[in-house]
Amino acid sequence: MQYITLSNGVKIPQLGYGVYQVSQEECERCVLDALEVGYRHLDTAQSYFNESEVGSAIKKSGISRGELFITTKVWVEHYGYDECRKSVEESLKKLQTDYIDLMLLHQPFSDYYGAWRALEDLYDEGVLKAIGVSNFYPDRLVDIASFSRIRPMVNQVETHPHNQQTEANEWMKKYGVVHEAWAPFGEGRNGLFSDPSLKAIGDKYGKTTAQVMLRWHLQRGIVVIPKSTHKERMAENFDVFDFTLSKDDMKAIASLDKRQSSFFSHQDPNMVEWFVKMVEERKTQHVSAKEQKNW
Repeated sequence: MQYITLSNGVKIPQLGYGVYQVSQEECERCVLDALEVGYRHLDTAQSYFNESEVGSAIKKSGISRGELFITTKVWVEHYGYDECRKSVEESLKKLQTDYIDLMLLHQPFSDYYGAWRALEDLYDEGVLKAIGVSNFYPDRLVDIASFSRIRPMVNQVETHPHNQQTEANEWMKKYGVVHEAWAPFGEGRNGLFSDPSLKAIGDKYGKTTAQVMLRWHLQRGIVVIPKSTHKERMAENFDVFDFTLSKDDMKAIASLDKRQSSFFSHQDPNMVEWFVKMVEERKTQHVSAKEQKNW
């Protein structure tokens, strides 16, 4: 396994296993499979609704806590200082751990400054070993890095061959922030898995297009967290440390950059309204579930 050292000296495994869109019914089994394959970096979030299943899998695995690197994320409805602290405590309970290796603020909306102050204090207290953000575009990243007591150590953003985030990467480097990729395969949109350039490169090394994309991320110094519910695919994604892409390979992949999201823009006001609506719906669902529990 390759590691990247964060600004505070903490080492993060460069390849991890993500559980976004992994159902509660499948999550425990999937995490156990990933751990058996060899993954030691697990990435979840409050908004994935599977932190408890990740925690159960870790406990059942028998792997010592010190061997694992656990990342989770605070969701927007828990922003603000007090609510953020409460949500971190809840995440600790669900994950069945007394510390979290990396805690991220999931979105750049609402009172993320209040939430960041909470993460700073929890970091000082040793509850969080590293703190960072997710989906912060360069302007927001420079803002929070410049006006906070502790700079974010990681920024997790959509990154794949069709959206390579080259400008964002340069700003992260300037502020000592490690670049982490979500959707490292672009979820296969726009024919990415069958791209002729990626297939040709893969054929040279006897690798799949997915393995080529992961290797490309690794050689760019990016932390990557592919997701799969199939153990054989988890193993395939993990088998990327025995070859190196050439400069020409990297140049060919660089030419695939469309310089735009394959999903949505956080700077689109319509998308911001969508996030607001989702937060309000979740609040309503949470209150409803709590009332049913107390009934």
